[in-house]
Amino acid sequence: MIPSGPEAFVVLAVIILLFGAKKLPELAGSVGKSIKEFRKASKDAMDDDDASTDDAAVASTDDAAVVPTDDAAVVPTDDEA
Repeated sequence: MIPSGPEAFVVLAVIILLFGAKKLPELAGSVGKSIKEFRKASKDAMDDDDASTDDAAVASTDDAAVVPTDDAAVVPTDDEA
């Protein structure tokens, strides 16, 4: 629930009393930088997850091509026997 009207005024007054008018711009700047850094980190994490998913798909495709199956078994010829 977001405070509105007189409640918002009281909350703002308490914040000013606790931190002082000079500290509020610094506090707001710090909060802004923190939010920006959080968004950047979460975006990077999402990009890393997408890249690792793509790498895993490529790796599983490569592994499937390397693993021999019974159909591809090497049968010795008469010269090798």
